[in-house]
Order: sequence, then C-alpha cells, then structure tokens
Amino acid sequence: MRIAVPNKGRLHDPTLSLLERAGLHVEETADRQLYADTVDPDVTVLFARAADIPEYVRDGAADIGITGLDQAAESGGVVDAASAAAEGDLVDLLDLGYGSCKLVLAAPEDGDIEGVGDLAGGTIATEFPAVTRDYLDRVGVDADVVTVTGATELTPHVDMADAIVDITSTGTTLKVNRLAVIDDVLDSSVRLFARPDVVDDAKVEQVLTAFESVLAADGRRYLMMNAPKERLDEVKDVIPGLGGPTVMDVEADEDGNGMVAVHAVVEERDVFATISELKSVGATGILVTEIERLVE
Repeated sequence: MRIAVPNKGRLHDPTLSLLERAGLHVEETADRQLYADTVDPDVTVLFARAADIPEYVRDGAADIGITGLDQAAESGGVVDAASAAAEGDLVDLLDLGYGSCKLVLAAPEDGDIEGVGDLAGGTIATEFPAVTRDYLDRVGVDADVVTVTGATELTPHVDMADAIVDITSTGTTLKVNRLAVIDDVLDSSVRLFARPDVVDDAKVEQVLTAFESVLAADGRRYLMMNAPKERLDEVKDVIPGLGGPTVMDVEADEDGNGMVAVHAVVEERDVFATISELKSVGATGILVTEIERLVE
C-alpha cells in the first residue's frame, strides 16, 4: 500500500512526525527521493507536492494520501463516506488536526463591497477556482472567477479583480494588504484521504486506527498512584478517568492497612489540579507519564 505525503513545505515535517508516532517509521531517504520504505513491508511512502496528492490517490498511484482539505476540494469531489462517493470522489477518512487554515472571500477594506451579494457581475481572483465556483453556486451569486498563481492579494489594488478568495491562517497578510474578510469559504486542515474502493481494505483500516490512536493520546496523560482502599471512592471522584480508573490490590502497608494501585487517563489540562486533590484524599507515589498512542 502506498501513502502519498507532502514532499516539502509546512506540512512535510508534521506528517512525517505523525507517521513516526503511529509506528510507521520512514526509512532514511535521500533528497528528491520519490519513494521510501517503512518498517511495515506492506506500506510505502510516496512523496509528492501537496496539491498533487489528491490526483495521485484518484489515479491509483497511491491508495491513501495526506494533504489539506483545500487541495482535495480544489481537485475534485470530497465525501465523508464511500457509500456517498461518485466517480472521482475522495473519501475524507480523518481530520489529522494540523495545518488549519481558512479560505476566505476578501475585498478592499475601504471599498464598496460589504457582502458577497455585492459581487454579482464582478470578478474574483483566486488560486482556488473550483472551490470558488462551488462557493458562488452555494450562495447564488453570478461572478467571474479569474485564476492567478501568486500575489492574489494585489489583484484588487491593480484593478484585476473586485475581490479575492485566498488562504489565511492569522489574517495578517490580508491586513497588510488592506483587505477585509467578507465571508468564510472553506475551513481546511490536513486530512487522510482514500479512494472509495480501498476504504475497507484491512491495511487502510490498520493505518487509520494507528493515526486515530495518536490523535486520541494528544492532550492526555497517564496517572498511576497508590491509595488507601477505604478512600478509593474519594479517589474515583477525583479521577473518573477514561471509562473509570483501573484498580488493583497491592500488599498492605507496614501498618496493615490495605492499599490499591490506581491507574487512569486524564486530560493534560487537569493534571495540576488533580494531583493536589489526589494528595488530599491520601494518594501517594503519584506518577504522571505521556501517552504515545491510545486505542479507544
């Protein structure tokens, strides 16, 4: 099975990190290498431009691909389930939680365009013509779409367009170019995509589960401690855990009092307060560790 991943840019390193954390270590590669093996002999990585990855998956050069939703939507249809797929559609299997951005409609902040309706009969410049036309169809506005390949923000100021559709993460570039957001066109992040015919493949499901386990572990910590058996209910009230804490009997302490070992998964943001509460109900030997993967 081949996984297409970005060969460079801001998505390259986070994607390789995700593969590593999921247990799919990529063997050492040389610059400009197109393919790389992984520790799984059945899985190969294909390096490609982020914008080309959807087409690689559609054409069968790769079985699954990792790239932004904006790129996938620009290249063709994207659906949430294989049963809803038409010919040429990709299935959005999983939001991988990084590379977040928005495609927005923006116009000069000191101009006359205050809403998308004001663009009827006007011109919009963009590097995402397909997404822009789909958006205009959704909102019922008839406007011309001009495809540009760079410096999109300049086009309204040189009379090439009345507005633009472009990617923004922080909005800084738009502000620098005196552009104001009129509407959100598409919320994007990096996703795992597949062709409909491979969604139920055992290896695809295995990779999907591995990625899900990495995402499930993010922001969570594993707590281990000893606690007096008679105060176990109080401990449980402090750490309900993921489906409830795991409790195991241990040997009695030097005074003959029964003790239990308690293990639980808690949200990272709750760890500081939780430890203080656990100490107040008699917990000792509290250990906090990171979680690499968590299969729920």
